[in-house]
Amino acid sequence: MNKQLIECVPNISEGRNTDKINAIAAVVETVEGVKLLDVDPGKATNRTVITFVGEPENVIEAAFRLIKKAAELIDMSKHSGEHPRFGATDVCPLVPISGITLEETAVFAHKLGERVGKELGIPGYYYENAATSEIRKNLANCRAGEYEGLKDKLVNPTWKPDFGPAEFNESVVKTGAVAISARDFLIAYNINLNTTSTRRANAIAFDIREAGRVKHENGTSGKVMLDKNGEPVRIPGKLKAVKGIGWYIEEYGIAQISYNLTNISITPMHIAFDETEKCAIERGLRVTGSELVGLIPLKAMLDAGNYFLKKQERSLGISEEEKIKIAVKSLGLDDLKPFNPNEKIIEYLLKDATKKLIDLTVSGFAEETAAESVAPGGGSISAYVGALGVSLGTMVANLSSHKAGWDDKWEFYSDWAVKGQAYKNKLLHLVDEDTIAFGKIIDGFRMPKLTNEEKEARKQAIEAATIYATEIPFHIMETAYNSMEVMQAMLKDGMQSSISDAGVGALCARTAVVGAYFNVRINAKDIKDRVFAEAILAKSEVIYQKALAIEKEVMEFVMSKV
Repeated sequence: MNKQLIECVPNISEGRNTDKINAIAAVVETVEGVKLLDVDPGKATNRTVITFVGEPENVIEAAFRLIKKAAELIDMSKHSGEHPRFGATDVCPLVPISGITLEETAVFAHKLGERVGKELGIPGYYYENAATSEIRKNLANCRAGEYEGLKDKLVNPTWKPDFGPAEFNESVVKTGAVAISARDFLIAYNINLNTTSTRRANAIAFDIREAGRVKHENGTSGKVMLDKNGEPVRIPGKLKAVKGIGWYIEEYGIAQISYNLTNISITPMHIAFDETEKCAIERGLRVTGSELVGLIPLKAMLDAGNYFLKKQERSLGISEEEKIKIAVKSLGLDDLKPFNPNEKIIEYLLKDATKKLIDLTVSGFAEETAAESVAPGGGSISAYVGALGVSLGTMVANLSSHKAGWDDKWEFYSDWAVKGQAYKNKLLHLVDEDTIAFGKIIDGFRMPKLTNEEKEARKQAIEAATIYATEIPFHIMETAYNSMEVMQAMLKDGMQSSISDAGVGALCARTAVVGAYFNVRINAKDIKDRVFAEAILAKSEVIYQKALAIEKEVMEFVMSKV
């Protein structure tokens, strides 16, 4: 259910010619399923940062087309700019966003590099998590000597390219080289202070950032202390993978600490905020809020919400929307200007615009069901009733976690609420999936059947669609039945004043199981593969009987208490 998403942030060596920049960026959206998020040119650096996102295969196709277009339009032999560079597409990092690991992203980086070398004849190096050796992990090492040093570097056995030609040929003279990587998400994050002093802001930045501060003979003054190699001795800061500096922002009239969080799996945003707050208080200052520059993955916001909920000893089994609200308020992300999650969270920018049943209002869903169409039908309604049922169980868990006098048990109830949310989310997904499955059967029947080949293709499509339309209600049955554990736990250990709510939740889950069971049976009778059909019917029968048994227990228990 969790779609794989990666971000690509190529930096091209052109920041002044708008026509060229637009032409290069435009090729990104020629790949279906890839969304161009940002194009940020810099005149002084003569460099543009382009950001796009999508599923891995689509993203590396878009990256390949961008690298190709940049090679066509940019002549590195005529390039100059303040930023270090060695190629038309200078760097091309891939960043995991959701549903994919850094290691898996590195595989796609290698796939992209191999294709760039073979098809475009551009040499390059893998760096960071895609690096082939320790020395190549650091981009600065890969790019040392810049474009002007490529002629000698490419033929040096130590720096033989990871892909592409190991020579400064006529084509490479124009394109230069490219560095491709897999790296973690970098967040540009500013923390606001109740001061106008850049010096005070810098002091906190030095406390926090990994590089810390230079050590002096007399504490904060006097001669800089040097090590045996003549390098300044540094006092490291509190947090790894953090760069930071203090500055004064005239627009806001306050000092800020500007951080680059270079690996949010090591130091996430909420930890940087909390540690900065502690250091500010020690120095007589106060953090008033923070500012997110650019975009952020959904997981980073949810992790922040969970972090602050735990500090408050509150249940984590609340909705995604509520968790984001907690994160925004706890971090003060709306201190300087409104924070709109739909504009700042990557996954929200990529939301499918397709109309979904679960996005309708309650009355709208009822009207859609009552209309003169065969879908949504019993399967979708069963899934929705199941989602409502486990929502009631989750509500009881959340209420119990917040009950006065039960503070020592909040985590127990929080764990049940988290389980309930997971069941609810899966059932909501299945509401639309059941209708989609039915649509596949209709599509199959509409296929042409004039030739023998067309008849066979139609027959196979109908069979596959019917199997799928049987599997979906089975998943609804299975999920609704499993969700009954939440209601059973709350009947036993939850607030007794909410016992009827947990009971209604269990009855809704039972209805979802039985309703979906009907759909399994009616669809399975049309499946030609009777081995599959009989197997899924047997499994369904077991779940059906178990759900009825639980219903009986719940009824007896609730009736004995009310």
